[in-house]
Amino acid sequence: MPRLALTFLLAGIFIHSAPSLMDAESNTANGWLSLEAGLDIGTFKSPQKSIVGDSTIHILRINPRNFKFNLLTARSSKKGKRLSAKKWAKTNNMIATINASMYQADKMTSVSYMRTKGHVNNTWVSKDKTLLAFDSTTPSVPSIQIIDRDCQDLKKMRKLYETLIQSIRMVSCRGENVWQQQSKKWSTAAIGTDSQGRVLFIHARSPYTTHDLISILLNLPIELKQAMYVEGGPDAQLYINTGKKEFEFLGSYSSGSFEHDENNVAWPLPNVLGIQRTTRED
Repeated sequence: MPRLALTFLLAGIFIHSAPSLMDAESNTANGWLSLEAGLDIGTFKSPQKSIVGDSTIHILRINPRNFKFNLLTARSSKKGKRLSAKKWAKTNNMIATINASMYQADKMTSVSYMRTKGHVNNTWVSKDKTLLAFDSTTPSVPSIQIIDRDCQDLKKMRKLYETLIQSIRMVSCRGENVWQQQSKKWSTAAIGTDSQGRVLFIHARSPYTTHDLISILLNLPIELKQAMYVEGGPDAQLYINTGKKEFEFLGSYSSGSFEHDENNVAWPLPNVLGIQRTTRED
């Protein structure tokens, strides 16, 4: 996975709790299963077979009108402990959680710029092109968006949001696959937005090169507009629990370190992105 020197490789795997997504396929439309208003989960078989696993990609689609986004960090929490995506969700009453970003060797600090209301995790703005921005300070901008520094003025945009998470660009503001091809493959967690402004929590346990995964995502019926990479390998996680349905997806494979599909442990993460229901009406 990228930046191995900065990222503490964990061991986190793909598990799905009841009900099984495969069992629910008969109730899906174009790969999507509705969980509740504004929340759908997609199960998509990749047309490109992976070297291990079932070549399946899971995507949680979130309407920002129905859900509030929260950045949760170990450094700003009362106990200061890293938790699995599932434990982060249960401890903070989140409906779903996913990796917020990769992190440094101290296992606490994001690799690039990260701040939220009342807490700054990392002040360093790296060369990476994308930042997830939410907690807007004005109604003149979307409540949540992926900022692309090639198309937007970051100095201006960062004043309009209280929460910013910087990471590596996968799909540009022009809808282009911007990741060069390479030989290394890994499980992946990513965050995207679609053409309707919905947010996508993306998880692929089966390993692909990031270039190939982006191409696969751009060809799925998900209306992908922009995307950013947030974690790879065994610690890529996505957890969902609506109270009626629960799913947990964990990564495993990473070239050069965990070259297998056997991981079944959700490792602790320092920073996650979570969602909670809002009372906002359409």
